[in-house]
Amino acid sequence: MFEAKTYIRRRDFLKKQVQNGLILLLGNDDSPMNYAANTYPFRQDSTFLYFFGLDTPKLAAVIDVDEKKDTLFGDDIDIEDVIWMGYLPTVQERAVAVGIKLTAPLKDLAGLLRDALAKGRPVHYLPPYRPETFLRIEALLGIKPEEAKAKASPGLTKAIAAQRSLKSDQEVAQIELALKTTFKMYVSAMHMAQPGIFEKDIAGRIDGLAIADGGLTAFPTILTKNGQILHNHSHSNKLKKGDLLVVDAGGQSPLGYAADITRTVPVGGKFASAQKEIYEIVLKAQETAIKSMKPGVRYRDIHLLTARVIAGGLKALGLMKGDVEEAVLQGAHALFFPHGLGHMLGLDVHDMENLGENFVGYDESIQRSAQFGLAYLRMAKELREGHVMTVEPGIYFIPALIDKWKKENKFLDFIAYDKLARYRNFGGIRIEDDVLITKDGHRLLGKPIPKTPAKIEEAVKI
Repeated sequence: MFEAKTYIRRRDFLKKQVQNGLILLLGNDDSPMNYAANTYPFRQDSTFLYFFGLDTPKLAAVIDVDEKKDTLFGDDIDIEDVIWMGYLPTVQERAVAVGIKLTAPLKDLAGLLRDALAKGRPVHYLPPYRPETFLRIEALLGIKPEEAKAKASPGLTKAIAAQRSLKSDQEVAQIELALKTTFKMYVSAMHMAQPGIFEKDIAGRIDGLAIADGGLTAFPTILTKNGQILHNHSHSNKLKKGDLLVVDAGGQSPLGYAADITRTVPVGGKFASAQKEIYEIVLKAQETAIKSMKPGVRYRDIHLLTARVIAGGLKALGLMKGDVEEAVLQGAHALFFPHGLGHMLGLDVHDMENLGENFVGYDESIQRSAQFGLAYLRMAKELREGHVMTVEPGIYFIPALIDKWKKENKFLDFIAYDKLARYRNFGGIRIEDDVLITKDGHRLLGKPIPKTPAKIEEAVKI
């Protein structure tokens, strides 16, 4: 964890933003796989980590804004826990480590909250995302599970989203630690991208590297020759020469910060001519986007700039036609680029998505589009110093989507459907890096992972 003063400073800042009442922050509990004692790997709630830094289950905290005091709720372990799990510091010891003086057993939490509500004091909480948290909120606050999200505090949610959005130097250093692990993962994946290897062999190796560095993967690894399936978590295919392998993966730092990188690799180490043509369009789009990143620029504008580069490149290949600006304005490019350019990165790979994308990536100045493709953009508002963003354009040939649009005669002025037959089994290409917005521009985070066609081919052949 960070030093205690970091967490004290974060909580004090939050108190100033919320101004009155109690702030209830619930840590996560262990989640059983198939029976109570056999649990999934524990992952603490990211907001709880941000303000309290304690990465163990069965904790909760209350920040009393009016009285300016913080209380950690939890129970000390007994001898049976010690036998099975080993020694764990007391709740008081853990509290002191993160700058908290007051502690109480978990059984006292409900009474404190009931007393506050009886006195007419507001109790602020965040939108729950785990089933057990919905039930805890019902038990503590009397709010039915089906109403829990709607009754979460917009003021608290906005305040935390704003605070967590701007990364400190300490946080950036943690992301770069995660990227250090991720570099190792990608070097290994590229070396292994050979004919006859199964996807699961590579996925198992790189996930193991994340664990060996003392963390977990930041999210379930995407590693597939079916790159046209955007979030394909199956690793069952045997690779053959000529396949394109999309790897979207990231390590996690010891304090829970995420990395998120994507590379597309030719199995056997040589891009076919058509693969290289599409790859270079995606690479140009990504590099154009990164060069445009600086404070004050809307990320939606960078997304649309990227879309124009993609549409222009596809037009040059004869796969799109007509006016590029108009094609992007109408959304015709989304047949090939159906997702957003990127998202914030931090303690979550899609940072703070549990708070709601409209709180994190949008604000009063910019609303989410309803247009296919653009509607999936997770971050649209102005970039600010301290934002860490992923930049991940792609081009995909999705047979079901091509067939649907062709049948509906969509965008006949912009899409050359007759030229798409040879790309039907192409798959997809995505390239992704993590970028910090600085005072005057941007900085690409982490040690460079091979990205140009020549460097990727060289890395695979080694």
